[in-house]
Amino acid sequence: MKLPTLSPHSSNDPYAVLGIAHTASTEEVKKAYFALVRQHPPEKDPEAFKRIRAAYEQLRDPTQRQQTDLLRWQTWIEPELEPLPTEAALDPALAPVLDRADVIRAAQALSDLGRTDFREDFREVRV
Repeated sequence: MKLPTLSPHSSNDPYAVLGIAHTASTEEVKKAYFALVRQHPPEKDPEAFKRIRAAYEQLRDPTQRQQTDLLRWQTWIEPELEPLPTEAALDPALAPVLDRADVIRAAQALSDLGRTDFREDFREVRV
């Protein structure tokens, strides 16, 4: 097993710190951790040991590992967008029409503007 070199940029990804694949089993995580601890003991290299220990803490428990996988930063691949048709190319029957009454109805539906029952807001006041 080839041990990874620790760089400051790999500290965000616990898998990169331990030098394992994202699909590694719990046993592989444990093996990588102990191999790296032997390579970077806390007495000789405390900073590297802290990063290794933090990465292991994130990946050893299945629940914590799921949370780490959900929150792990991944690059976003921007989808290619098709250009929008011009107004001249749109069918006039499908052209969007915005009415003031529609805006007011939407505001009432999404807020308290159309609300008439405020009983839940009233609380008993003691003087």
